[in-house]
Amino acid sequence: MTLQDAFHAPRGPHLDGLSEDDVLELLRSSEIGEIGLHPSGSNYVFIVRLETDLGGEVPLLGVYKPQAGERPLRDFPRGLHRRERASYVLSRSLGWPAIPPTVIRDGPHGEGSVQLFIHADADETYFTMRDEQRQQFESIAGFDILVNNADRKGGACLKDADGKVWAIDQGLTFNPYARVRTVMFEFCGQPFSPALVESLRQVRSELADGEGPDVELGRLLSADDLDSLCERMDRLMEKPEFPVLDEYYNVPWPLV
Repeated sequence: MTLQDAFHAPRGPHLDGLSEDDVLELLRSSEIGEIGLHPSGSNYVFIVRLETDLGGEVPLLGVYKPQAGERPLRDFPRGLHRRERASYVLSRSLGWPAIPPTVIRDGPHGEGSVQLFIHADADETYFTMRDEQRQQFESIAGFDILVNNADRKGGACLKDADGKVWAIDQGLTFNPYARVRTVMFEFCGQPFSPALVESLRQVRSELADGEGPDVELGRLLSADDLDSLCERMDRLMEKPEFPVLDEYYNVPWPLV
């Protein structure tokens, strides 16, 4: 199967029996074979074939975002791939939202992030799914407030063949000076679910004790970024509700 055929396959490879750590190791250590430029995106994003012994009709694919392919931004320093990994690390500690396994590694264009490619329905976006997937979107919207996501477009939510919604494109996160930009406005002013608040308390305690994701986040983010993350956690635990956003100031472009 060619890379183009695999890209359009409705389902990915069979990963049954593999742990999340197993998938991370495959992403980190597998040889990168065929590579193709993703048809959309302001930065250079590549779909890569990872040479594994998994077998099956569909190969393991990754989304490779090299630092060398980044367009310079005024409000974010170079190295957006580190923010992709930091978002995954934090989401795994919290238990929400679903972010595909993500690693940092070397590739054909230098160091970058490689994230598990999600075989998703191309016709589904946040705007087509929001009425039926509210619970899954609450965790994504809450995470975006927590990490100060400046680029939550409707197309950055993918539904796989099993109905699971995945959040992708977390490169514009954690910067304390950027503003939240999102299309998810229905949660404004609503309370956080108790389960989300409890996981926030647990992870915040680990960060305070230098445990959990603290060590790796400290390597991936600046001290200011990490301090601001902790401050946002504290504010959300004190007042666990979604802020009321401005429908002009806090909207990304394009919407999808």
